[in-house]
Amino acid sequence: MEIERKFTLKKLPDNLEQYECRIIEQGYLNTKPIIRIRRLDDEYILTYKSKDGIAPTDQDVIISKEVELPLNEVSYNHLKEKVDGYLITKKRYIIPIENGLKVELDIFENQLEGLQFAEIEFPSAEAANEFQMLDWFDQDVSKDERYKNSSLSTLDRW
Repeated sequence: MEIERKFTLKKLPDNLEQYECRIIEQGYLNTKPIIRIRRLDDEYILTYKSKDGIAPTDQDVIISKEVELPLNEVSYNHLKEKVDGYLITKKRYIIPIENGLKVELDIFENQLEGLQFAEIEFPSAEAANEFQMLDWFDQDVSKDERYKNSSLSTLDRW
């Protein structure tokens, strides 16, 4: 189960270069349910995400079932040819915060250059609902379809 919230930013945090940075390329083979391929540095992953069977919530929380399976580079490149829409490329900075949580700050490249937002995964819906935005966060866009990566993959520019 994946429980997360997503936020736009007022500004980037100070000293961003001090945090772990991962290079991500991802594409979507299907969007309902979501079937995604991802290259995370030199790791290759096939992901299935579904909201089936999960009660909707009136809170600003995204809850989905997620299954990740490893791919090799050859399989990834084969599936990459079948991606619908555009490949998404981004840098992801991992920023530790209180209570053992981590902000995943995504800075997009290529056709989505200029877009940046932060996601936080939580251990429970209660923890997600109790979370207070950090001072460098702007708006909670957890339920805004425009900020879903699967929607972003259909855009030729931001």
